[in-house]
Amino acid sequence: MPTTRLLFIDDEADMRDLVREALSSKGFEVHSTASVSEGLGRIREGSVDVVVTDLNLDGTSGLDVCKRVAECSPDVPVIVLTGFGSMESAVSAIRAGAYDFITKPIDMEQLALTVNRATQLLALRQEAKRLRDRVVSPSSFGTTLGESTAMRRMFDLLERVADSDSTVLVTGESGTGKELVARALHDSSRRKDGPFIAVHCAALPEALLESELFGHVKGAFTDAKGQKTGLFVAANGGTLFLDEIGEMPLSTQVKLLRALQERTVRPVGSDQEVPFDARIVAATNRDVENEVAERRFREDLYYRLNVVRVKVPPLRARDNDVLVIAQAYLNRFARESGRPVRAIGSRAASKLLAYDWPGNVRELQNCIERAVALTRDQEIAVDDLPHAVRDFRPKDDGPTMPPEDAKSEELVELDELARRHILRTLRALHGNKTLAAQVLGLDRRTLYRRLERYGAMPRSRSTPPPESGDRMTVANLPDRGVPAREAPLPDRSGRPVGEELEAGGSRR
Repeated sequence: MPTTRLLFIDDEADMRDLVREALSSKGFEVHSTASVSEGLGRIREGSVDVVVTDLNLDGTSGLDVCKRVAECSPDVPVIVLTGFGSMESAVSAIRAGAYDFITKPIDMEQLALTVNRATQLLALRQEAKRLRDRVVSPSSFGTTLGESTAMRRMFDLLERVADSDSTVLVTGESGTGKELVARALHDSSRRKDGPFIAVHCAALPEALLESELFGHVKGAFTDAKGQKTGLFVAANGGTLFLDEIGEMPLSTQVKLLRALQERTVRPVGSDQEVPFDARIVAATNRDVENEVAERRFREDLYYRLNVVRVKVPPLRARDNDVLVIAQAYLNRFARESGRPVRAIGSRAASKLLAYDWPGNVRELQNCIERAVALTRDQEIAVDDLPHAVRDFRPKDDGPTMPPEDAKSEELVELDELARRHILRTLRALHGNKTLAAQVLGLDRRTLYRRLERYGAMPRSRSTPPPESGDRMTVANLPDRGVPAREAPLPDRSGRPVGEELEAGGSRR
């Protein structure tokens, strides 16, 4: 871990020398100054990790230093030294933004311990900022977010097909965000300045659906009091999104097939063909191949639509994308509601990761919106989550059930259960030990010792100090910053634990 860079501000030269000598001997890189403006200059340059300042300075106050540091570098912790030791002084310092305060005469051991804690706080703040930045611009395609292997592969496919006019069939469970994918395809194409028109094929009766898609002429049917342009023609220059195409009646499927083949439509009641120039993106949550086999969907239409197939994986197959998406929704709902909610608590995050999300992203959105509305704190707690999420117990993780990599009849020791749970959590977080420790409720040194015992990291004489956002150092653990195929953690025998996800979210 890099040496902590400490700035000490005091107008007494003897005190500066004393603190500099004492803290330098404990491994800190100490710079001291009597000038507040000089110290603030160093802080703005980013060359300071922790500030220690006397409360009473010549011409100013340590409280003013706290306020000015909070304005220019709010992540830098400030420790205030005071000779008064009153509760009033402590409260004033904390209100001014101080991390902690220490009374004089200074106990150098206590000061060093406080600086160490402040350094860890800085590391956590930097990790939180890094995660927020990843949420602002994580791997994405349009408004669809994701860091998992399955989503990265889907994004790669979307990028390759976005600028073509090929028909795309988007498949996936309800709530996975198929319309977001279709809209992102449109926004990334050369047709982005044209219209994006979506129609839900299951929401309209057969007669009305045909009129909506192809249009009609005046008098075509009883209520046809005027001419209507169909959505195929209305989408000229843009994209027509046919949602839930699997719900379309067979009689309408025949006419849709002809429209796709000829690139023309015939309005209801007309004998004239009207050309259109729109890209077609269709979506369904049904098993299309099974629908074709059961003769509920035309095989020739299926092949016409299935030029490029995009499978949107379910949320349960997307690893820690749950937390990425949840934080993005938290930021959005907190901003819209004006509530000071900033984060998801570690126990709540563990619940979100454990839940299987049958309603996928739509259910997660609803869950986070509810939590932001209910929470009384700046972070979401377990009690803020819906009953289904907080009371969920995975079928293979109950108290009498073995973990996923055990035989159904196997009874294992408690230590072995703990080992598997820790490695599973670490795998879900792509080797990030800081987040894993938070989710597991362990301090980092305990996590390091256990990983050494499990053979998941090299043994050392002393446990490494905490470092924000560090990664597993063994070669078979993935780095979250590398979009390549993640390797699973080993079990005791050295065999990989877990499965790799394909682009469509299926397991192999």
